[in-house]
Amino acid sequence: MNGYKDLIVWQKSMDLVDEIYKLVKFLPKEETYALSDQMKRAAVSIPSNIAEGYERHSTKEYINFFCIARGSRAELETQLYICLRQNYLNQVQAENAFNLCNQIQRIISKLIKNNTEK
Repeated sequence: MNGYKDLIVWQKSMDLVDEIYKLVKFLPKEETYALSDQMKRAAVSIPSNIAEGYERHSTKEYINFFCIARGSRAELETQLYICLRQNYLNQVQAENAFNLCNQIQRIISKLIKNNTEK
């Protein structure tokens, strides 16, 4: 393994960042410095915390940073639901982002569980 870049969860998180940067372009101008920025920050936080946790080489810190990434994923998913409720995006537009969020959630949860059972 060549580090965090080989982790499937990091790769999927980077795909999610790309997807969110595409989606926020559909948001109205008045959301540029509010919801749009918040979504980008939450999305970027996921792979960033995965990378940082992986590089800490401490199981306790690894789990802590993966928990932070999991929280950012939940924050981003909530923001996607806000976009749907405000009719900024439709379900079809958001489908890939929701799928990636779900995949990332499952993987992070398994990684946390596997490392807390040691």
